[in-house]
Amino acid sequence: MSSATPAQRRARATALPPLRAADAGAIEAFLDAAWAEAGLSRQTLASYRRDLEGCARWRDGAGGGLIAADRGALFDYLAWRTRDGYAPRSNARLLSALRAFFAHALRRGVRQDDPTALLEPPKLPRALPKALAESQIEALLAAPDSATATGLRDRAMLELMYAAGLRVSELVQLPATALNLRQGVLRVTGKGGKERLVPLGEEAQHWLQRYLDQARPALAGKRALAPLFLNASGAAPSRQQFWQLVKRYAGAAGIDPTRISPHGLRHSFATHLLNHGADLRALQMLLGHASLSTTQIYTLVAREQLKRLHARHHPRG
Repeated sequence: MSSATPAQRRARATALPPLRAADAGAIEAFLDAAWAEAGLSRQTLASYRRDLEGCARWRDGAGGGLIAADRGALFDYLAWRTRDGYAPRSNARLLSALRAFFAHALRRGVRQDDPTALLEPPKLPRALPKALAESQIEALLAAPDSATATGLRDRAMLELMYAAGLRVSELVQLPATALNLRQGVLRVTGKGGKERLVPLGEEAQHWLQRYLDQARPALAGKRALAPLFLNASGAAPSRQQFWQLVKRYAGAAGIDPTRISPHGLRHSFATHLLNHGADLRALQMLLGHASLSTTQIYTLVAREQLKRLHARHHPRG
């Protein structure tokens, strides 16, 4: 089978049989337990649901159900996805979801074995986070029209994203009560419901204060609304809406929109702090990483930038 386009894959997924009741119940029970016991985020739970339901519907089309699948059936599904052009990272996430699902079934006594035990995860290329140059960050932050309420909101969101190194989901879900401008700190609820305090610089505080004084009241009207950042309807902007505004302002700032993502601001925050001498342990706390090894990848980014700088400017580079 030749590699399919994303549109073709979506069409094939739509044509699969509907989810059988037994699989739907098993997936729902697993997701409830994952939320209650592991505190997984809504995004992770949604990804698990999408992956598990996709596998279950494929299995139903092959004449079987997910809960009764054996190792050979799961191997066939992963092989089919690989031939169909799914990325290794996507298949690795699927295997992670399947492993968690069958571990839960094993604990509950629904299964007597784990069919994922001997399945090898796909080898993933080591992709370094892509950070913007400091001059590009300055241009991006200056792109919104701060004379309008939405432009001032967008400027405050971009400033905060870069100043605090937030994940996109953390930014758009911030309640207004998380911000304490008198003390210059932000209380962030990250993965697994873990809280951290992040200090804010003077520039971010300035734009947040302007947003709170001038833009948020106009967006909220007379309503007492919980989210810190509001869209025109009074709700918190979605991750997709923030993605779109980052792309739009990147184009206005002369940055290739295909080479930037909202998460790129978090990568830039970490890389620029390291470039200016930040301690790796402190950076780990600011980013909310559970493991220092996750944070250490930014040292590789900084090292690669130094190599490029040396090659560009040294007479024998």
